[in-house]
Amino acid sequence: MTSEEVRLNVEKALEEIRPFLQSDGGDISLMSIEENDTLVKVQLQGACVGCSVNQMTLKSGVEMTIKKYAPQIEKVVNIEI
Repeated sequence: MTSEEVRLNVEKALEEIRPFLQSDGGDISLMSIEENDTLVKVQLQGACVGCSVNQMTLKSGVEMTIKKYAPQIEKVVNIEI
């Protein structure tokens, strides 16, 4: 899978999970894909910022969905501003 295909698949994964985040007043943006397409950096937004369960959401929701679309991804991290 090329880097462009990985990016497109990660975007598809985020589109799948975005409605769930938005229903709780949050959102998510793709910041970058690094380390030979194995690390995804995202930014949780809105109500997701500072939410007590955002790490659970990141691991069990976002990371799991991204790995479904792009199995070579090893880790997803949230970039806080």
